[in-house]
Amino acid sequence: KGSMISIILPVYNRAKIFIDTLESIKKQNFFDYEVIIVNDGSTDHVEKIWADYYEKINRPRNYIFISQTNQGAPAARNRGAREARGEYLFFCDDDASLVPAALTKMLKALENNPAASYAYPSFKWGRKLFKVGEFNAAKLRDMPCIHTMALIRRADFPKAGWDEKIKKLQDWDLWLTMLEEGKIGTWVPEILFTVKPGGTISAWLPAAAYRLFPFLPAVKKYQAAMLIIKTKHGLS
Repeated sequence: KGSMISIILPVYNRAKIFIDTLESIKKQNFFDYEVIIVNDGSTDHVEKIWADYYEKINRPRNYIFISQTNQGAPAARNRGAREARGEYLFFCDDDASLVPAALTKMLKALENNPAASYAYPSFKWGRKLFKVGEFNAAKLRDMPCIHTMALIRRADFPKAGWDEKIKKLQDWDLWLTMLEEGKIGTWVPEILFTVKPGGTISAWLPAAAYRLFPFLPAVKKYQAAMLIIKTKHGLS
């Protein structure tokens, strides 16, 4: 034993789709997990939809549902992490769907790579494939390339947790913080989850757009967000 995974799922106004995420967790071929749902001040009856779903769960003791006032995803993730009992943490987005072997494969990658603090897979955002690639510290310092949804050894998760002041590119900030503490990741070269488009990267643009259209509002916002993180980590 001793390989329990705490799945932390912040939910904000995704009552219609977060059940799909829960269904994909229920279909995992790994069973030693708990699910901590943090309702971050939703206004779309998440509690009611959760209550209906909870009645049908066959292992209800593995689930915790917490409601708090809206404080943003980093605060919701930190709240979940404080409640977590697992040896591993998995911060799951409320618009993502995992393949059934996702937890098993990430856990195996960590067991096979004791030097790595977290395992991250390739993923799809709608129909677009993000292959991600082997861990590369120089690339990570240069740009955000690893998604929030990685399996993290709890012992290596930063004491301060997620930076609650960072509004965008929070995952990049976390991996850079861990890199400064000498913590690296390992890549699982398989697509282990799909994110529904229309969420936080709704202003997702092809890489060329950033070079060709620097005046677009979405590009300006993204560049500003990158600058905040590069400044914080002394990379600008």
